[in-house]
This record gives sequence, C-alpha cells and structure tokens, in this order.
Amino acid sequence: MTQAAATFARPQLADCIPDLVAFARGEKKATLYIRNGTLVNVVSGEILPHTSVAVVGTRIAYVGPDAPEMIGETTQVIDAEGKYIAPGLLDGHCHIESSMLSVTQFANAVLPLGTTGGFFDAHEISNVLGLPGLRIMLDEARQTPMAAYMQVASCVPSTNSMFETSGAEFGPAEVAEALTWGPDMIALGEVMNFPGVVYGDPKMIGEIQATLRAGRVVDGHYTWPVGDPRLAAYAAAGVSGDHECVTAEDVAARVRLGMYAKMRRGSAWHDVAATIKAHTEQGLDSRRMLLVSDDRICDSLKEEGHMNFIVRHAISQGVKPVTAFQMATINTAERFGVARDVGSVTPGTIADIILLDGNLADVNVVMTIARGDVVAKNGKMTIDLAPFPYPDYAVNSVKIAKTLAPSDFEIKTPIQSGTIKTRVAEVRENHVETEETFIDVAVREGKLQVTPESTLCKMALFERHGKTGGSAIGIVGNVGFHQPAAIAMTVAHDSHNLLVIGNDDVLMAKAANSVIEMQGGIAVAAQDSDLVKLPLRLAGLMSTEPYETVVNQSQEISQALVKAGCTMNYAFMTLSLLALVVIPTLHISDTGLIRISDAGFEKVSLFVDEA
Repeated sequence: MTQAAATFARPQLADCIPDLVAFARGEKKATLYIRNGTLVNVVSGEILPHTSVAVVGTRIAYVGPDAPEMIGETTQVIDAEGKYIAPGLLDGHCHIESSMLSVTQFANAVLPLGTTGGFFDAHEISNVLGLPGLRIMLDEARQTPMAAYMQVASCVPSTNSMFETSGAEFGPAEVAEALTWGPDMIALGEVMNFPGVVYGDPKMIGEIQATLRAGRVVDGHYTWPVGDPRLAAYAAAGVSGDHECVTAEDVAARVRLGMYAKMRRGSAWHDVAATIKAHTEQGLDSRRMLLVSDDRICDSLKEEGHMNFIVRHAISQGVKPVTAFQMATINTAERFGVARDVGSVTPGTIADIILLDGNLADVNVVMTIARGDVVAKNGKMTIDLAPFPYPDYAVNSVKIAKTLAPSDFEIKTPIQSGTIKTRVAEVRENHVETEETFIDVAVREGKLQVTPESTLCKMALFERHGKTGGSAIGIVGNVGFHQPAAIAMTVAHDSHNLLVIGNDDVLMAKAANSVIEMQGGIAVAAQDSDLVKLPLRLAGLMSTEPYETVVNQSQEISQALVKAGCTMNYAFMTLSLLALVVIPTLHISDTGLIRISDAGFEKVSLFVDEA
C-alpha cells in the first residue's frame, strides 16, 4: 500500500477550469486514463460500449471514444476492456456511527465496495457531544478520499427535554453556525420532530429557515400514516426528502408532493422490496427515488456489502440495472444539489469512478477511483489512511457516577401479588417500529416478575450525560431470551443513554457496569457464560479500533445473543432503537415510556390502569 496524504482536497470546479480547458486544447495530458470500457451513463440512461475517460487532477476532462493522444509519459492508464465504468456509488442517507466504526475505518470498509461518497447525518454523535462532535466527524471525513457531505442534526434531542435527555441541544443558532463550516456541510439532517414542524414549534421552524436561507436542503423523517394530509404541510415547510418509507404508497405520496423518497435497506430494516414497487408495479418515475442504507452495522458491511449490495438487491426486485445505478448516483447528487461534482461520469465532475466486472446486475466492483486516485482494487484498499486524533472529552463521555445494583432493575407494583396489566413494547424483526401490547404479568411481594419463562424482558434506561441522573424502566417483548441474560449498550438512539435489556436483575447490573467501566460500548451477560464486550470509546458509539477488529467483536456480541435465544437478524440494531421515541409506537427514554400517536408524543404509564 501507499501512504495516503493527510487530507484529500476536492477543489471547486471554478478552480479547475484552467487545467480542464488547457487539456481540451492539447496543452496538458491526462493524469489518469481509463480505456475502452462500457459506460453506465446515468444521465442518459444508456449503456455505452467502447468508452474512454480522461482525468486531469481530480476532475474528468473527457468522456468518449478512445483518444490515445491524450495519454502522456506520466499518465496512469487503466485498461477497462470487458469492464463497466460507472460513477462511484452515493449513500443518500447514512449514519456512520451506526456502523460502530470511526469515519476513517468506515472509509476503509466501503471504498472497496464502490461507495465513494455519502450524505451523512451525524446526529448520533451530535446528541452526545454537540457541535464539537459534529466537527470531529467533518474534520475526520476530510482526511479520507470519500466525498463526505455532512448534515447538521436537526433534532438534538430528537424531541425535547420534556421527553428525553441528550448530551447537547441544537437550535437555529447551532444549525446556522455549522452550515458556515464549508460546502460539505450540505443539509439539515432528518427532521424527526415532524409534529413540531406541522404545529409550528419555533425551534424546528427556525432551524428549517436557517437552512433554507443558507441555500441548503432539509431532510425528513415522517411516520404518520399514508394519506394523512399533514404530509403536505411538512413538504410545504421545506422538507424535500424523506427516508421513512415502508410501503410503495409511502413512496408515491412523497414523490407526488415533489419530495425525494428514500428507499432503505439497512442491516435490520428491509424496506426496498416493498417500497420499490412504486416504480416497478405502479410505474412512477424513478428520478426522485433514492436507494439508501440508513444504518448498516459493520458486520453487514463485511458480510453483505454497502451500496453495492443495495443496488444489487434493487435489481433483483425488478429494477433495470441502469435505473438502480441512477437511484444510487445521479438521483442522490441532484437531490442535494451537487450533481456538478458527483453522481455521474461526465466532463467537469470529480473523478469518483468504479469499474465493475461480469454482469452489471451483479454489481461486482473491482476498482474504486476517488478524486482521480485509485484507492481500492479487488476488494482491498490500496492506500493507508492515517488514524485521526480524538480529544479526551470524545473518548470519556459516559458520566454515570454510581455502580448499578440489581435492585436498580426491580419494578415495584401497586399490588402485592396476582397479575397486573402491563404495557409492553414488542420489537419486530427487520422493522424500526414497535407494537404496543397489553399483557397480564405476574406480581410477587409487590414486584413485577419478569423471568425467562415469562418470555418478556425488562428494559431500563439511565441518563449518562451527567445532567439529570434520571432513569426509567419498562417491559419489552419478542427479544427471545430463553435463559437468564442481559445486554447493555450506550448505543441507544438517539440520545444514547445507557440502555439495559434483560430478564435477570443480577446480569443486567453486571452488563451495565461493564459498559460504564469501558466508557461506552456493548456487553452481553448470560448464565454460565463469560461476559462478552465491545468497547466503543468514541462518544460511546464508535470504536477506535481497525475495521476487522470491530467486525470480530461485533460478531461475538451477535453470537452471544443467539446463544441466549435472541435470534433476530442483526438483533443489536433493532434493540438499540428501543430508546428512539420518534418512531411508532412505544419506546423508552430516561423520563419514562413514550408513545407516538396521531396526536404526537405522549408519556404513558407502565401499568395500564394507572392514571
């Protein structure tokens, strides 16, 4: 491997014009020349054989028939005969933190898979560390070859302090400040407080106004049912894209209102198969449809892939290959207003290019070129990326002073014995939402009895930002533990307090204290098994270790969960959403149980008959 430069500059087109036109006059030779491939032209929707591409510096200067006169003595020539030439893949909605990798290690993971850029909503680290956390993500991204466009988190916290406690708070002033950091601060991140927008919350309206005045776009997160007329109000407020589409009707509703509909294939939520039917069956034009990952854990990056996997999956659902590539390149670039720079292989754009072998539908990436440099071949990086130095506050963010005891997980009841009707959040495999159910749970000596035999688990949340010290406890179903077991984690969307799930108070305390001691991460404790740990020191969300190390540790967590009976697909990701109060239906925060309904957010009691 070659050692990478400290930064990977992406000069503006205006600064590159003298070199590009000098090349056109024949006064300069190409720095990189890709010869005689088959172009996936996402602008025209054509597959064009016998196409060559000339690059001068970081930008494409020529696309057309072979032109050997463009090759100089120092030109790097790549023979693309028998291969497809396509624009680098773009992820239109992604949280790098959810991979549990640092930005640098995320780049190491996805560049060989053909992802050359993305639109990254860093609201996870923003909820923990505020603007300094967002700045860390931006600065580290600039030291990778990716076209990493950052979004300013709109919902820090995701609702407000009445419903949850986060490590920071953003308002219009913070949004306006972050958008001055550079053109790669591209948008306002997903506006999860959609009731706040519709009902005129000054904070949410102010953030949207600050974004639009800065000439940026606003991303959405809207979960009221399809057909609700309030979607029009959301769109009218300037929210022009949304990824919370789970049906074809959701996609159609957004596209018909002029929004961009994002179809998600994360690790644990599989929405493309249903949503893509808006195009394949209903016949809607695809140019306002995007393929996105949202959240992909490092395991699935290794086992399945990233955008290459999602494009392949869309093709398997009946989408024409060139259309699927459009949904992960030019559509995405146009949505964010950067199609002059990324999203196509056309003169003037930055040379983010991938070569593919075999059948186009297989999306078999064999080479990745980023900003005119070959950065990966045959699934491996060809350059070394230097580690990023993190400040102390970023790796010491768990502020829970006390050692938790088994008694902290007891649930006292208003009756001494018998059964009590209890509100339960039922998790659903491969879905982000939960179902609210009501179950009669046994009571003994004034305490709720949650055991392996009950098929239920407790879920407890402890504020970990050193603010209120608050905590809450509830009941969750469908976890699957068939023996005494517990999992604790500081990845608990979106405020990322300490979430503990289990059916044994002693093991819950053991797992929780391990995570506190690690300064963030995941721990699984089970009967007759060793404690399994994954340290996530960076904001309690990301590892500072190499990609392969994190994958191995994450797989050990998954194996420990399966051994205890939790067999959901990428179960950790589903469980980590139990604290995300802005998605239906029932979730937990440090202030209590929160339910989202047609009216918005409301606190509810654990026991149904309580006021």
